Amino acid sequence: MQLSVVIPCLNESDTIATCVDKARSTIAEIDSESEVVVADNGSADGSQALALAAGARVVSVPEKGYGNALMGGIDAAKGRYVILADADDSYDFRQIPLFLDKLRDGNDLVLGCRLPSGGGVILPGAMPWLHRWLGNPLFSFLARSWFHAPIHDVNCGMRGLSKDLYRRLEPRCTGMAFATEMVIKACLLGAKIAELPVTLKPDGRKNHPPHLRTFRDGWDTLRVFLLFNPRARLLTKVFGVHYNGHSKRGPGKMPKMDLGVYAKKPTNRGRKGC
Repeated sequence: MQLSVVIPCLNESDTIATCVDKARSTIAEIDSESEVVVADNGSADGSQALALAAGARVVSVPEKGYGNALMGGIDAAKGRYVILADADDSYDFRQIPLFLDKLRDGNDLVLGCRLPSGGGVILPGAMPWLHRWLGNPLFSFLARSWFHAPIHDVNCGMRGLSKDLYRRLEPRCTGMAFATEMVIKACLLGAKIAELPVTLKPDGRKNHPPHLRTFRDGWDTLRVFLLFNPRARLLTKVFGVHYNGHSKRGPGKMPKMDLGVYAKKPTNRGRKGC
């Protein structure tokens, strides 16, 4: 199979059927052997049935977390290439062919870019002010300056990668920091990375707010940057993040790794981490 579109889902009854319909209608024009996989993270609002009725293959991922949902979906995906997009109808699934073309051209990872600095468009009301002007630009700057990532939007929820790269990444982050971990590890592995401008529109949710929690998820993302950068050893000590996998918030919160070794060659010691 050539392509799998993986959509993480947690209580997205407002929009999941719409997203599956858009994805299926788009990939039908690309490859009859493509599929849409909905990685359900324990929805209690009937999202699973709606996704099935719309034609998706639904995979249950009981371990909570955005990263867990994506890992479960990618693990189950049958395609050579995997394109990820959120279930809130904020991304344009008609851009799937553009991501696939970039992957077929030899890129290992293709990131969408919502920020104007990379050619993207953010429609009014689509992104909170703090994320738009501080969080995403700051973390994207760190990805470029610390890891030479050729990108402008490290956290974009629409992206594509080869299944081969995913196996090499051996991801561990179970929450929102999964997106950042993917980019950093791809850089450390010397993967070929490309970027595509995308348009972000206000999501279609009516029953609940976004799952992203600004300060908690922002802190987790910063910790990932610190852990993967050997030059940040002093900062990791100041912020209470230690190399044995423990932080002041309790054991098991961070990957067990030595930064100097890990920056050269990622290894897999289980997924319990950031």
